[in-house]
Amino acid sequence: MPAIPETRTAPAAGVPGIRSQGLALAGFLALSALAWLLSSVPIILNSGGWYAGSVKAPWMPPSWMFRGTWMLLYAGVATAAWLVWRKGRFAGGTRSWYVAQLLLNAAWPVTFFALYPALGAVALWAAFAVICALAATLAFLILRFGPVDATAGCLVLPYFSWLVYCASLNLYSAIHN
Repeated sequence: MPAIPETRTAPAAGVPGIRSQGLALAGFLALSALAWLLSSVPIILNSGGWYAGSVKAPWMPPSWMFRGTWMLLYAGVATAAWLVWRKGRFAGGTRSWYVAQLLLNAAWPVTFFALYPALGAVALWAAFAVICALAATLAFLILRFGPVDATAGCLVLPYFSWLVYCASLNLYSAIHN
């Protein structure tokens, strides 16, 4: 009896299998979901307090818009990191900068929302410094991800753009509160 040829192609050398890719994507998304959830806590706890009565920028969108937007942006950057990981280029500095952006994004709401009652306007200026550091981190990730996978670089761009917009809101709050 003649042998039936294998219809599935073997993964190229160095390319993770489909199961590994699925687990890695789930891991990146779960890590981003955890960062998003932790970032939400200080916002939820403080949005009805001092923040409700604070002076906000005239270009401030409705508050309901933030939660969903951040969730989508976190998913985009997680997918971007996964695309780079798939190509074996998510190591060293790239991985460190990815973790740094997660930590900085989690640090911003703590600095902006939770520290304001204790520090006043100083907290808002500190939060502005955090968001600027986060923007620099994202710019670095765009430059690292883009050459590895163009889609990955593009997936970080909306996150970077939204962050610059949010930095303008933060700066307005720091100046006027």
